[in-house]
Amino acid sequence: MRAPRYVLWSPALAALRIPSLEIFNHRLFAQFMAVRWFSSLAVQMQSTAMGWQVYDAARAHGQSIAEAAFVLGLVGLAQFLPLLVLSLFGGQAADRYNRRLIILACIAVKATIALGLTLVSERGADVVIPAIFIAAIGAGMTNAFLPPAASALMPMLLPRSELPKAIAWSSLSFQTSLIVGPALGGLLYGLGVAVPYFSAFALMAVALLVAFALKPPPQPPVEQARTIGLIVEGLRYVWSNKIVLGAISLDLVVVLLAGAVALLPVFARDILHAGPSELGVLRAAMGVGAAAVALFLAVKPLRQRVGLWMFGSTILFGVATIVFGLSQYLWLTALALAFAGGVDMISVFVRQSLIQLATPDQMRGRVSAVSFVFISASNELGDFEAGLMARIFGPVLAVTIGGVGAIIASAAWMRLFPHLRKADGFELSAEARAPPADSLPKA
Repeated sequence: MRAPRYVLWSPALAALRIPSLEIFNHRLFAQFMAVRWFSSLAVQMQSTAMGWQVYDAARAHGQSIAEAAFVLGLVGLAQFLPLLVLSLFGGQAADRYNRRLIILACIAVKATIALGLTLVSERGADVVIPAIFIAAIGAGMTNAFLPPAASALMPMLLPRSELPKAIAWSSLSFQTSLIVGPALGGLLYGLGVAVPYFSAFALMAVALLVAFALKPPPQPPVEQARTIGLIVEGLRYVWSNKIVLGAISLDLVVVLLAGAVALLPVFARDILHAGPSELGVLRAAMGVGAAAVALFLAVKPLRQRVGLWMFGSTILFGVATIVFGLSQYLWLTALALAFAGGVDMISVFVRQSLIQLATPDQMRGRVSAVSFVFISASNELGDFEAGLMARIFGPVLAVTIGGVGAIIASAAWMRLFPHLRKADGFELSAEARAPPADSLPKA
């Protein structure tokens, strides 16, 4: 007689809240997770090396702390602008063309960027700094196409009922890369500037091989194939669905104001008087907090009062940002960042679950693209905003002001989007998902 397949998952172990791995029985989802983890790990290693190299070179050339922080902000702006221009085209491409092929092409480009940085990393600042800006522009272009395709592909790989759990596991995978990648990037940087870049290239190559072996089911065709028409349809859907609009705009405003990852080299080098290894620890701290919460959500996903959970997490994110900005101790800074990562993970889980379950499959690419424009505006444009604010007010006051702004914005969004605040679960009523048709903007 054949033995039970999951004899290890006994009621006693379940009582210990050890997460079940049964979701990985879906082979396509398991392959997708491997692609996501290897590519995310590579990006985090590369970003850590880029941030330290740019800031250190600027300071070595006589720029002040505020001036060098502004240069870091410009790197974020260089990544955001091409993404802003191309993201809506990336979204309609994810609905119109083969999502797997888009992912393959984007990872190949990212691998090429990492290899290019490897080849120029030992050159002088006059070569390296422009190369990093070019790499940021290239990353922004690929990020206009990769996240919409990946986000739209994942729901095709497993049953709808398991999607919230899959989102929790996907977030956990990303957060582990956020822990390991920066810490490893900082350590490898000490072995040589080119080492983290070449390691990122190798990991991208592995992700490319796994993505090549992924064979997802056919995606549903769209009713029309006109590019502008598809983009307008996606924008109208987001505008009409107040749950989706409220969720992604809340993330935009909060992280735009309170996001300060770009300034970590500033705090590590000139406020906490640490080096690249400690920078890796600080960048990994947010991932530690987020991974812990993501693991909990994979075991026990939120099912009730999800709107209030989301708003509460963004308020606490602002509080943690204030502590981070005012801290003069490495351990307290790391603790504040870990707490910020944990509460942000709650917001990410609720937002992604609401968006994925409220959006028809044939429109997921375009809605994901709009969402990612907002996310990138809050991240990359937020990096520029943080650099600009640091240039004007100094890094400490800039981060503190941003944390206060995030708290105020969260309170304002609770009033602006009552359906989102009152959301009690992920399967929403039609009334909560969309207002009457006459509220739609005309194409």
